[in-house]
Amino acid sequence: MTPAQLTTLLAIVDEGSFESAALELGISPSAVSQRIKALESNVGRVVVRRTTPATATEAGEVLVQAARRMALVQAEAAAELTDRLDRVPLTVAVNADTLATWFKPVLRDAAGWPGTALRLRLEEEERTRALLRRGDVMAAVTRHAAPVSGCEVVELGTVRYIAAASPELRLNYTTHEGLDWAHMPALRFGPNDLLQDEDLGGRLAPGERRARPVSYIPSSEGFVDAAVAGLGWALFPEKQIRPHLRSGELVRLDDLVTEVHLYWQHWRLQSTLLDRLTRSVVRAARGTE
Repeated sequence: MTPAQLTTLLAIVDEGSFESAALELGISPSAVSQRIKALESNVGRVVVRRTTPATATEAGEVLVQAARRMALVQAEAAAELTDRLDRVPLTVAVNADTLATWFKPVLRDAAGWPGTALRLRLEEEERTRALLRRGDVMAAVTRHAAPVSGCEVVELGTVRYIAAASPELRLNYTTHEGLDWAHMPALRFGPNDLLQDEDLGGRLAPGERRARPVSYIPSSEGFVDAAVAGLGWALFPEKQIRPHLRSGELVRLDDLVTEVHLYWQHWRLQSTLLDRLTRSVVRAARGTE
């Protein structure tokens, strides 16, 4: 395989088609096709699914990760030679709560790194391992302490989640026996919100029938706004909704606390930029200067 073939594979996966990759690389679609055919012949595997959008096969995912590593190393080598950073995107997976709360200082730090671009992907912590494994991102905030192959892990700390809702919603679903958890409307970021799917643990008897409406709000700020509006209850980072608790817009529903342990997984790679990003993330998560 050649660097040009790996670069072409990465462009196809990122751009979604052979034609778009050709435009990105400044070559003809025919040249793109020829490079991929040569790559597949070399490795003896199909590396791209010719679908819309085009995606990498399992064999292709291994090569995509290698291509991203190569691209970062090449960009940093070029930057060192020219004494400037031209285009070094740092691809990172974070969840919505993280981006809305403690990750903000990382954005401020990155703004001071000349020529550096961040490409953030919003994804639940439980699913970020797959992105690392496929090579879609070079680092991620995750709930998993076990490292993905080729990655290193740094413990970030613990986020405390508490159950909260508007005062009106709590009042409307309070009975003489307590809160009617089985029927009280709930909120989700989306269908893969595994944390919120565990919200009734310890609150509702196993096997008890649930008959509650569930609303999807795919935005951290919108999630809080929906709760304040009375659309449903959910588990929130305690730090995020503290001002709303003080103002009375939201109220705690019980004393249970869900603790989520977070980790930073990143490629095991000698990279000044990646090291700088890691230090910034750890500093932000731990609240130190």
